[in-house]
Amino acid sequence: MSLILTLNAGSSSIKFGLYAAADEPEEEARGQIDALGPAARLVVETGGAGTVTPIGSADHARGLEALLAALAPLMGGRTIAAVGHRVVHGGPDIDGPRVLTAELVDHLDTLSPLAPLHQPHNLAGVRAALAAFPRAVQVAAFDTAFHRGHPWVNDTFALPRRFYEAGVRRYGFHGLSYDYITGKLAADRPDLAGGRVIVAHLGNGASLCAIRGGRSVASTMGFSALDGMPMGTRVGQLDPGVVLFLMGQGMTAEGITTLLYKESGLLGLSGISHDMRRLLASDAPEAAEAIAYYTFRLRREIGALAAALGGLDALVFTGGIGENAARVRAMALEGLGFLGLEIDAARNAANAATIHAGPVPVLVMPTDEERIIARAAARALLTAGGEAPT
Repeated sequence: MSLILTLNAGSSSIKFGLYAAADEPEEEARGQIDALGPAARLVVETGGAGTVTPIGSADHARGLEALLAALAPLMGGRTIAAVGHRVVHGGPDIDGPRVLTAELVDHLDTLSPLAPLHQPHNLAGVRAALAAFPRAVQVAAFDTAFHRGHPWVNDTFALPRRFYEAGVRRYGFHGLSYDYITGKLAADRPDLAGGRVIVAHLGNGASLCAIRGGRSVASTMGFSALDGMPMGTRVGQLDPGVVLFLMGQGMTAEGITTLLYKESGLLGLSGISHDMRRLLASDAPEAAEAIAYYTFRLRREIGALAAALGGLDALVFTGGIGENAARVRAMALEGLGFLGLEIDAARNAANAATIHAGPVPVLVMPTDEERIIARAAARALLTAGGEAPT
C-alpha cells in the first residue's frame, strides 16, 4: 500500500496530511510546519494525539526534509506515491485538478500577480516537493476551479471587455472547501444537494458561495481574495474610490497592499485582534462593533446570494467561525425570517449539526480541504498507472 501526502504551503507554514492511497484515502496523520524561518517547529497529529518538535531554521525545502524524517516511523517502509498540493489560483481556464509538469508550474507562476500573497508560496511548496519526491505523481487542486462554471454576469466586472479577456474577472476562492461540502451534502443530504444552497466558509479568511445542483453560481470573493466578507485581517468589500483616495494621499501600492491584506478586517475594526474568539470574549465596545459589522455583512451576503439563486433551500456554516461561533450565526440570521431562516437557540448554542427552527434547513458542517486534495491525488495516481487504490 502506497501513501499520499497533501501539502498546503503558505508564506510561514506548511499544512500537511498523510493518507493511505485508496478510492477514499484514509488519513493516518496531519499537522503543520509552523513559523518557517529561524525558529520553525513541526506539529504532527496521529490518532487524536500530537507532538511538537522544534526544527530550527527552515525554508519550504528544509521543512519538507524535517517532515519526511518525522513521518518515516509512521510510513512503515511504504513510499509516498503521490503528493497533492493546494494551489490558490488556476486562472480562467483550469476547472479541476491537474497533474503538475514543469510547463504547468511555469504557467501557474505567471498567475502570481493575481494572488500575490498566496500563489508564490504555494509554488514554493510545489518546487520543494518536486525535489524531495521526484518519483511521485504531483497534483495541484485549485481554489478557483470550483467556480469556473459561473454565468458570465457573475464572472465579469463592468470594465471594457479587453480587461475580461486579459483575465480581470471574478474568480472566487475557497473552492476546495465548497467542493467538500457539496460532496458531503450529496452523500448525506441528497434531498438538499440538488437544490439552492448557500455555504458560508467563515475562518480567518471568509467567503460565501451560492450553489445550485452542486455547482457554483456566484461567490462573494471576486478578482482577489480581498472581496466580499471582512476577514481576520483582510478588508472585504471596499469602494475602489477608497484606493484611489489613498493613492492620492501618497500611499504606495505596497503600503496599500499591506493595509488591505494585513491591517484591516476584524483586526482593523477592533484594534484588538483578528481572532473572532478573542473578540467574542472581550467587553470592549470596539470588539462588539467589529462583530456587528462582520455579522451585518454576513447577513447582507446571504440575502444577495439568495437573490442570485432565486430562492434558498439550505444554508450551511463551515470553517472555524462557522462551526464554532454560535453568537455569530445567531446575529447573522436575525431578521432573515422572510427567507425562511430561523435559529433554534439551544441547538445553535450546542453547535449541533442542524440548528434551524424555520422551514429552511440551517446546517453546521466541518470542512476538509485536505481530503479533497488527497482524493485528487488518488485519482491521478490511478490514472498515471501507479499503485491502484484499493
